[in-house]
Amino acid sequence: MILTKAQYEEIAQCLVSVPPTRQSLRKLKQRFPSISRSLFIAVVWLFNTTPFPQSSAFCLVVKHIKRTHAKHHTSEAIESYYQRYLNGVVKNGAAPVLLDLANEVDYAPSLMARLILERFLQEHEETAPSKSVINSMLRDPSQIPDGVLANQVYQCIVNDCCYGPLVDCIKHAIGHEHEVLLRDLLLEKNLSFLDEDQLRAKGYDKTPDFILQVPVAVEGHIIHWIESKASFGDECSHHAYLHDQFWSYWNRFGPGLVIYWYGFIQELDCNRERGILLKACFPTNIVTLCHSLA
Repeated sequence: MILTKAQYEEIAQCLVSVPPTRQSLRKLKQRFPSISRSLFIAVVWLFNTTPFPQSSAFCLVVKHIKRTHAKHHTSEAIESYYQRYLNGVVKNGAAPVLLDLANEVDYAPSLMARLILERFLQEHEETAPSKSVINSMLRDPSQIPDGVLANQVYQCIVNDCCYGPLVDCIKHAIGHEHEVLLRDLLLEKNLSFLDEDQLRAKGYDKTPDFILQVPVAVEGHIIHWIESKASFGDECSHHAYLHDQFWSYWNRFGPGLVIYWYGFIQELDCNRERGILLKACFPTNIVTLCHSLA
């Protein structure tokens, strides 16, 4: 789905006031019924992983996140959360104490779980837990040496739509899935190509997902390569991709196509004449050198 900048800014303004939880997605869907849930998830992921937004709404979102993050990481806040957790599980160890606490204080559930897990290990281990140990336990809560805490952490992980190892796995799987989808579509159209692995085997260090061995035309523009992005193209991420990837591809391989499978801001598709074409799906009007639609 392609959004105008004004539509995107309106969504961003709403995201400032809601925590990054699955319950928030339901509220957003009610506020914007014409926008798909998958697009909301893609946009929320961007809000929580983009460090230097350029739009005014993004600035509000990131300021909110940074302000909240600092507040939750004070020693006083951590100790308060830990004591509330202990008191809560004493009353009912099966209740979602950590998840409810995270929602109450407007903090991502996975990040709350990390705070409490670190505090627990500091109290019960002789040495401070390393980052790798914490990450391993978050990926597999069965490693946590306390069954109640393991269950509490698990509840936080599976209910967080923005952070945590489950989200990381989902992002990776979705990215791979769309690369496979793009490969299948290229094969279906009988287009000859080299994929990223083949190009790296040839010695290329920075490559798009697919190089077309025979260029094609899309909407009057010559295409030499295609990049798959299983995300929403916002201002910040797109400008970063342009700087770090797309212009490098253009410089080495010529003009190309970027597919943002979850849509993008319409105004960003402004570099067509310079050699970067944006689409929200695989193009249906591909013209090959034999002057026929693929």
